[in-house]
Amino acid sequence: MSTEDQRAPRSLAAALRARDDASLAALLRARPDLITPVPTDLTQLATRAGTRASVVRALERLDRFALQTAEALAVAGDPAAYAELLGLMAGDDRDQAVADALPGALTTLREQALVWGDEGSLRLVRTARELLAPSAQHPSPTGLGPSVREATAGMSPGRIQELVATAGLPSTHDSVSAVGALTALFTHRRKMSDLLAKAPADSVEVLKRLMWGPPYGQVTADPAARLRWLLDRGLLLPTAPGTVVLPREVALHLRAGRAHRTAEPVPPTVEAVATHRPQVVDATAAGQAYTTLATVEELLKDWHEGGPAVLRAGGLSVRDLKRTAVALDVSEPMAAFWVELAYAAGLLASDGEADERYAATPEYDEWLERPPADRWAQLAQAWLAATRTSGVVGGRDLKERALSALGPGLDRSAAPEVRHRVLSLLAGLPEGAVPDPEAVLARLRWERPLRGPQGRQSPQGAQGQQGQQGQQGAQSPQDDDDLRSRLARWTLTEAELLGVTGRGALSAHGRALLGARSAPRPPTVIPTVAPTPTAQDGPSGGTGRAGRAGRTDPTGAGDKLPAPHRAAAAGSPATPLSPPEQAVATAAAARLLAPLLPEPLDHVLLQADLTAVAPGPLRRPLADVLSVLADVESKGGATVYRFTPGSVRRALDAGRSASDLHAFLAEHSRTPVPQPLAYLIDDVARRHGHLRVGAASAYVRCDDDALLNEILADKRAAALRLRRLAPTVLATLADPAALLEGLRAMGFAPAAESAEGDVLITRAHAHRTPPRTAPEPVPDGPPVPDTTLLTAAIRAVRAGDLAATTPRKPTEDAAPLAPGELPRTSSAETLATMQAAVLTGEALWIGYVNAEGTASQRVIAPVRVEGGFVTAYDHTADEVRTYPLHRITGVAELADD
Repeated sequence: MSTEDQRAPRSLAAALRARDDASLAALLRARPDLITPVPTDLTQLATRAGTRASVVRALERLDRFALQTAEALAVAGDPAAYAELLGLMAGDDRDQAVADALPGALTTLREQALVWGDEGSLRLVRTARELLAPSAQHPSPTGLGPSVREATAGMSPGRIQELVATAGLPSTHDSVSAVGALTALFTHRRKMSDLLAKAPADSVEVLKRLMWGPPYGQVTADPAARLRWLLDRGLLLPTAPGTVVLPREVALHLRAGRAHRTAEPVPPTVEAVATHRPQVVDATAAGQAYTTLATVEELLKDWHEGGPAVLRAGGLSVRDLKRTAVALDVSEPMAAFWVELAYAAGLLASDGEADERYAATPEYDEWLERPPADRWAQLAQAWLAATRTSGVVGGRDLKERALSALGPGLDRSAAPEVRHRVLSLLAGLPEGAVPDPEAVLARLRWERPLRGPQGRQSPQGAQGQQGQQGQQGAQSPQDDDDLRSRLARWTLTEAELLGVTGRGALSAHGRALLGARSAPRPPTVIPTVAPTPTAQDGPSGGTGRAGRAGRTDPTGAGDKLPAPHRAAAAGSPATPLSPPEQAVATAAAARLLAPLLPEPLDHVLLQADLTAVAPGPLRRPLADVLSVLADVESKGGATVYRFTPGSVRRALDAGRSASDLHAFLAEHSRTPVPQPLAYLIDDVARRHGHLRVGAASAYVRCDDDALLNEILADKRAAALRLRRLAPTVLATLADPAALLEGLRAMGFAPAAESAEGDVLITRAHAHRTPPRTAPEPVPDGPPVPDTTLLTAAIRAVRAGDLAATTPRKPTEDAAPLAPGELPRTSSAETLATMQAAVLTGEALWIGYVNAEGTASQRVIAPVRVEGGFVTAYDHTADEVRTYPLHRITGVAELADD
């Protein structure tokens, strides 16, 4: 055996044992499921890395070219030489782009512990080969069928010899050598070309139809001549009655050696379809950010006194969602988005009472007191990390139950990663550049092919979907329709709604929120009027493809790098930020947004048609009073309020007097108070409280008996069933609230009074839930371990591996131990061996069970044995420790070397 062969790893465990700590840490970061719980040694780590669930999860996270490389290894020999793999990927003509990218893809597979071995003997882990290799049950993603050896496994020896003879090969003495000769013929390019040159044209056409898959076809009991010619020479092999298959070797010859129709070594480029000035993008995004704050405030103000009831199964009813959409003047999907955003930010929750309803949380009151930029940053950060996805509202889960807003089943664990990746792709474009949405989707499909339509065509893709659903809970059937692409489309729409993007391009504060670098920009004056949109501009500000701009792609060089390096070249982190990093990024985004938001105003413009115009956002005290005194008539850049008798009465009911209202309007209006508005206030105030309603069940009293006569004579009062108790008092069986509403509907302005005869002041009652925390995102698998945990885990694995692989001195009466098995000795033998080792200074191998019942192997050098304890230097932990003797299962001496 050569020195090179001796150095080659004989197993995945041996390959992992040869890695340094940095390489092991990279593996555990990429596949965090391997560290939960921490394996006892590298053999157990290798075993866990080959389990089906872990391999499926690792395959799901490969990009398209790395996955194609794994698929090629699955149809290659086991082991395969690098030259064979290169031929399968680059073909006979040796595609240079594929050849250049293949080492990087192979490195990725090695780092993920999916491939091990040197270049002369590359081995795909057995579970990955089972998932990706072709079989009769499921086709290979490559479209290749079984090999000649696999397809002829059940064929009679006589029939195999007939195939060899018809193909022009000499007969052999056994079936194994006959199959080998046939395989050698099919893999020899010149001989196969000569054989196919003799084939009828119709027969070659049959082969070409099966060449790229699926490789199976149907034949009758009496096949046509063109098929008989192929069957007689083994170019088509029967697999079942009426079914034939194209052998893998024949298909590879027809494909010029390629395992895939099209290898994709380089990811699709995300191109810009339009470019806007960065200042215009930031101004547009800031305007939408202000609209976001106004919409959330309006939503929670609408639910101020208690929102809709919670369904028995949880969530909003369809009717309540429609009412909310009407109140916000948006579509129902948009209403679901705003409701879920407020819920994700912790501003909205259920109150938990017997008659459970949704309401604002105490956090909402604190949120209102913060600066506008900080309020927006809290919403944007919650959106970026949320796994609840409003886009699936209205769909159905696996049990055909409707998915409702604020209800269960909306979590999609892939959502944060997709949002982050989409925004990272936008950050990789020049500032102000608008990406082509289809290019973004194509890039995402290249980066995660097994979660897209191409991956679902194979059973291993379905396994990936099942693993994802296991993390997310029940999902709707529609989620199988490329969930990542749907999430990406929703991300582009929601980012525009939130003001993370403007006109389709990532804003400066959006880059900061993502943690991406932004090039310094010369100071300029932001125009007050945006450029005229093109004819293809949509309502969200995105532009059409008519003015496609040439793109200077800063990631062009990075596209050929592995995923983490590509993301770094794009100026954005490869993975979502950690909580401390995200907090810093969110604060930076708020600082950039703050100067772009309009300053709140302390005035309105009163008009003679009983309206007031707010030319911008109003300061909170002014906005609160004006919302009581007037009704909102229209929104937009300027909000229009309308004064009505009902709105003025509402302000008087809240304890304001006519003089207070006159003074308030005079103080906050830049225009004189119009005479019609002053008359309206005085007229309503003069009649307000003239009638008094109390409890009798209810009564009406008034010093003007003529007014009471007018009420009794009115036909509309018949439903109230009023009767006179005294010249100035009417009574009814209706409750006071119903009496108040009835008289107001008749055009009167009654006031409620207490049992003492005092006028009751009615203000809106703010209903709040008990303190609630925002919903926790559902993780997409185990969390990525931090550096401290990785260091401790690798140290423990190394220590366990040292104890497991340290040579032991053989004993005559003890049977050899299986790998991982603890030594077993009696208590007296254990004590005697420990005491002898103290005298000789030798190291021992022990089995130890801790207080939690976890067993481990250790190599120790005993220093002192007394009181039922042994104090020793633990070579596996690299420190002095004390162990109770009764927890040591056994002891063995180490070999002399």
